[in-house]
Amino acid sequence: MLSKIKNYITDNTGILIRIDDIAENMNWDVMEKSELLFEKYSIKPVLGVIPNNKDSEFLAYPKKNDFWERVRKWRNMGWEIAMHGYTHVYDKMCKKNDDYFNYGGGSEFTGHSLETQTLRVKNGLKKFEDEKIKIRTFFAPNQTYDKNTFTALKNCGINEIMDGYGLMPYTENDIKFIPQLFNKVILLPFGIQSTKLHLNLWKQEDLDNFEKFIIKNLNKIITYDQALQKINNNFFYKFINTLSKKILRLKRIGINKRVGYNV
Repeated sequence: MLSKIKNYITDNTGILIRIDDIAENMNWDVMEKSELLFEKYSIKPVLGVIPNNKDSEFLAYPKKNDFWERVRKWRNMGWEIAMHGYTHVYDKMCKKNDDYFNYGGGSEFTGHSLETQTLRVKNGLKKFEDEKIKIRTFFAPNQTYDKNTFTALKNCGINEIMDGYGLMPYTENDIKFIPQLFNKVILLPFGIQSTKLHLNLWKQEDLDNFEKFIIKNLNKIITYDQALQKINNNFFYKFINTLSKKILRLKRIGINKRVGYNV
């Protein structure tokens, strides 16, 4: 019995590397060094690409004119390319109660009409389509969503989101969610979730610590498809995930820090 429990925990413990704010203008020095790390350790991260970046903070960084060629290269390497908003500009302020995950704050989507949100999703997908890149997953800037966001995504053919509470990937409102719990690299003793890394803020020390984390936990770093395969509808799985979602909603884990490590 104990061996079965141990095997279950082992089989259902893993971390998916998600990187936000991938755009033409970004901290390319850190991004290129991160690429080398991923190649060195055969890691396939999820890259949140902003299709039409208008965020003034990011526009201050150097621009790569071959950006979309690079994105296609990453896609061809088996890295998951996700849509990270449309322009990454927060043009609405939402209260915690208005946000599906109760974060609140600046938002590109929450509080806008279904028509506006649908147009933004469509325009973003059109850019990826023009660049010959197929998108199947989405995560919003600042983790803010409302019911219109989910409807807009589903209307545009997107039913996978890398956000949410829980210890395991789950299905809700006909959408598959891969939980994102921490804004730093932490591997829990049980569960499948993703990181949320902002390379624009990193320095060499952060990269060094990240490599230490990789070396220590390499056998637990999984791919996007491996995370999706963990969705299960049996009673025990649903009970554990429902309970953990309620607890994590109350705890609001990890939303106040944008960088950091637990190695």
